[in-house]
Amino acid sequence: MAQITLDKTDLKILQVLQENGRLTNVELSERVALSPSPCLRRLKQLEDAGIIRQYAALLSPVAVQLGLQAFIRVSINKASEARDHFAGAVQTWPEVLSCFALTGETDYLLHTFFTDMNAFSHFVLDTLLSHPGVQDAKSSFVLKEIKNTTALPLGHLQQYD
Repeated sequence: MAQITLDKTDLKILQVLQENGRLTNVELSERVALSPSPCLRRLKQLEDAGIIRQYAALLSPVAVQLGLQAFIRVSINKASEARDHFAGAVQTWPEVLSCFALTGETDYLLHTFFTDMNAFSHFVLDTLLSHPGVQDAKSSFVLKEIKNTTALPLGHLQQYD
């Protein structure tokens, strides 16, 4: 990945794309006040540098019948093989959208979605707790989503004149 310095136009491109990644290059160039050719060139540089890592469609969990959202805190055996094995297994579990290794009392935090409590129970009992190295799992269910965004804050990258 190439290293690039971001200017105000690059930051505007990133902000606009985080709001709507489906814009055409012409629409994007109009929103950032740049002609299409230089806009496309900048966009390609942002992609090549790894700043834009992918484009995706964000689905409504409820619309695809995944109305049960849970965070699961997992404690595992402290052996490095157990950590490596667990990290590899998590990659294969479609119910897990995110997995974070943590400091503190819990080793991992899983962000998960399920159709219902039955599917959740099956995952925890038959997959998670039966995995070698997993010692304990504690769950919290989402009652209400207050904020959910994929947009990263970029204000710290702005250069002040």
